[in-house]
Amino acid sequence: MCGIILKMKLDDIKITRSIVKSFFDDLFSNLEIDCAIVGAGPSGLVASYFLAKAGKKVAIFERKLAVGGGMWGGGMMFNKIVVQKEALPLLEEFGIRYFESEKGYYVADSIEAVSALSYFSVRNGTKIFNLMSAEDVLTEKERVSGLVLNWTPVELNNLHVDPLTIRAKYVVDATGHPAEIASIIQNKLGKKLKTKTGKMVGEKSMDADSAEKSVINNTKEFYPGAFACGMSAIAIFGGHRMGPIFGGMLLSGKKLSEILLKHL
Repeated sequence: MCGIILKMKLDDIKITRSIVKSFFDDLFSNLEIDCAIVGAGPSGLVASYFLAKAGKKVAIFERKLAVGGGMWGGGMMFNKIVVQKEALPLLEEFGIRYFESEKGYYVADSIEAVSALSYFSVRNGTKIFNLMSAEDVLTEKERVSGLVLNWTPVELNNLHVDPLTIRAKYVVDATGHPAEIASIIQNKLGKKLKTKTGKMVGEKSMDADSAEKSVINNTKEFYPGAFACGMSAIAIFGGHRMGPIFGGMLLSGKKLSEILLKHL
């Protein structure tokens, strides 16, 4: 026997009241923010961490239950990730352990990496709302100025439930391969994007060396008020995919935070 005795009588309604009130306090205080990031993958988490650390009001809206995007599974469900030398300062920033497997190739545990990114992002002030989907964008004067949000189960079950909106000075598409925010702007608004074709260029097949450079170079604004990072930048501006090397993802999030801090 462990000898632990719980003496306090628990009230189920007080438990419920605590959850409901604190959640809606969070939601109410994030209806107008500096930066709204859609997608809590590695690049979105890194961007939010540095923005929040600089004192900006940041919220991430993640459609799934869990954050971390594709990083959890590493490569083909082998829960290890690879980063290159240039990204090591970011692993060290988040206290993520790594070792050099081959010269210039550093391996980290994907579970530890996602846990650290999400923990330090939230601890520095980011608010993450999971199970929320951005079904549209708010626009004012030909510029993206916020998001139209609904619960993911509403979307999945095709329920006729109207959404609500939040306002943000800048919106970030960190949704990965689908580039959902860019897709909304292109297909729903019928607007031209800041790409060579005016539309989403799309991603190509695997080429890690090219992709890692491309994801950083393409981390930028794609429509007034809307920026891309991570695989969304590849899907929008064009480039190859890179698989389970994540240095570019982390560096893309860092670059995005630097760009937005200049604007903010």
